[in-house]
Amino acid sequence: MSKNKIVSKDNALIEASYTLGVVEQRLIFLAIIEAREKKTLIEAGGKLRINCFSYAKQFEVQKHTAYESMKRAVNGLYEAGFSYSKIDEESGKLGHYKSRWVDKIGYIDDLGCVELVFASDVIPLITRLEKRYTEYELKQVARLQSEYAIRLYELMVQWRTVGKTPKITLADLRLKLGLSDQYKAMCDFKKRVLEHGLNQINEYTDITAKYDQHKTGRKITGFTFTFKSKPTAESVKQESRDPNTIDWVNGVTDNEVKGMTPAQAKKYAEKLHREHGIVSNWKGSYNDAKARLIKELQQPEYVRKYMPYLLNCDDPFDPKTVGFS
Repeated sequence: MSKNKIVSKDNALIEASYTLGVVEQRLIFLAIIEAREKKTLIEAGGKLRINCFSYAKQFEVQKHTAYESMKRAVNGLYEAGFSYSKIDEESGKLGHYKSRWVDKIGYIDDLGCVELVFASDVIPLITRLEKRYTEYELKQVARLQSEYAIRLYELMVQWRTVGKTPKITLADLRLKLGLSDQYKAMCDFKKRVLEHGLNQINEYTDITAKYDQHKTGRKITGFTFTFKSKPTAESVKQESRDPNTIDWVNGVTDNEVKGMTPAQAKKYAEKLHREHGIVSNWKGSYNDAKARLIKELQQPEYVRKYMPYLLNCDDPFDPKTVGFS
């Protein structure tokens, strides 16, 4: 089973205001994943290389097309900046900042790659993630062709545990989507930004979403987005299984399944907390979800409940080893 590519961002970056095209955003995704897969914090000045083979594979385009798109995106990404807000660690007060995405970016024709150095402000927002951050699989946004669809997806999935965003004012939403003079008429904004973006999200990602508008008098002044996870093969399997049927693998029956040891529970909670079919309706952060899963997986009834997910995770296991000496 191929390893899922995970995009991780501090919520300050998820909520930031910026304008980036689809290809520029895709380069950022691949650079974040490259930094993550090195399993060490990238330092200021650290170079990250994105090759056209990786881009072509992840976004299902021809290699030549991938490299030409990447080269064209270099100038735009070099000039691009973003605005964000974050709690100051020393004072505990909310600070408002502006930064650029990269300190340096270029391309190497003979290698078919783009090389970039993230700006120093970006590094902690993509690698030093402790409290408020959002993760999602790259494949969920790989087929989105609208830069607004990508941003709307990110703005929503940070609220995955509740399935609903807080009210976002129209002015704030336009800032987050990087809209200045575009689509000033509400009919254009709805059609070309919201509806076009949500149509792509509903077709290509793991959620279905809609929006509700809020008015002050007769004027639309804000929006709320609600969404839910689509059924997965694992959740369908779990729902359709006859609970009275003994069908565990390798001869392990229902009454033989035991709770996990603390070490096993911690290991598999780390894997299951990304399963949207499990945690999509839970309240709290992903860290809260992991703590709950660690506690639950030490109980036999929850091991049985989550067995379909455990058997299909990226580290398949033999149920005979779970909770057995």
